[in-house]
Amino acid sequence: MKPIRFTRHAGEQCRERGAYEDEVVRAVREGAWEPAQRGRMLCRFNFPFGRTWQGKEFAIKQVAPVIVEEEDEIVIITVYTFYF
Repeated sequence: MKPIRFTRHAGEQCRERGAYEDEVVRAVREGAWEPAQRGRMLCRFNFPFGRTWQGKEFAIKQVAPVIVEEEDEIVIITVYTFYF
C-alpha cells in the first residue's frame, strides 16, 4: 500500500470544505476511483453526516479527493466535499 501525501493546497481545502484528513485517506483507500482531467483520478466516498453545514442539515457528506498516483506514493492534489 503506497503512502499518501497531502499538498499544502489539499490541506487548506480540507479545512475550508469541512473534510478531515482521515476521511480523505479513507476515500482514497476505499472509495470509487474515476478519471479526472490531466491524467489525475477523483476518488469518491460517502460518509454518514446527519449534521449542519453552513446553516443547512445534511444526511451525507461525500469526500472527493483529486489524486496523482506516482510510482512510490499517492499525492492528494485537492479535496472536494459535497453535502446532500
